[in-house]
Amino acid sequence: MQPAVVAHRGASAHRAEHTVAAYALALEQGADGLECDVRLTRDGHLVCVHDRTINRTSTGRGVVSTLTLERMSELDYESWHPEMPDSADDLVLERMPERGESGVLTLESLLDLVVDSPGTKLFIETKHPVRYGGLVEMKLLALLSRYGLANPTSKEDSQVVMMSFSAMAVRRFRQHSATLPTVLLMSNLNAMRWDGSLPKAADYTGPGIRLLRRDPDYVARAAAFGHETYTWTVDDPADIELCRRLGIRYLATNAPATTRALLKT
Repeated sequence: MQPAVVAHRGASAHRAEHTVAAYALALEQGADGLECDVRLTRDGHLVCVHDRTINRTSTGRGVVSTLTLERMSELDYESWHPEMPDSADDLVLERMPERGESGVLTLESLLDLVVDSPGTKLFIETKHPVRYGGLVEMKLLALLSRYGLANPTSKEDSQVVMMSFSAMAVRRFRQHSATLPTVLLMSNLNAMRWDGSLPKAADYTGPGIRLLRRDPDYVARAAAFGHETYTWTVDDPADIELCRRLGIRYLATNAPATTRALLKT
């Protein structure tokens, strides 16, 4: 089975990450899933922002947890990205964003896009450590409940997957949803995780591609414990081939179309 292609922050090699344009393009390119990072604003809204601050990806400055959604919505989150379309035709035909689409992307808006795209999974990473601690997971659960996504009939049928580098965050989430799948992300293997085992709250293992380059046998060790693998962030052709050979379940990439094409060769 080929790895499922997950668009990392959208089609972020070609559009500014965590924007409507990036996710819409990812869907056009046939991504099987979308990935996002979420943080809480000062007034309690979940927004799709990777960094602790908005300095890198917006026309403003400041820490997400100290800013209101209203203030963040006044800024532009697209113009920083230098990527141009691949051809002159793309430049001519490219749809210009509608008013408001270049603003901060709320998780609610992204969920609206996902529920209108049957068969697409949304992988949501809660960032830690953060000012509000476990409130992030509680807000996430409340929002998913509003959409009827917090307690799917089975983990395989779930349209949402929760992820975090924090084992505590994954455990908190599992206490409130027995059937929504989770990923424990990791950038290295400590002695506790080397054998492939995970905490009971985690369904999938989530190593970075650098970890798998160093220790490709880890995927088989995790599988022996019943854990399939989600890996990030995979753009290099050699890494894509490695993931295919290892039997990775989910592959997060910045370039969904290119990755999908390479998987088909």
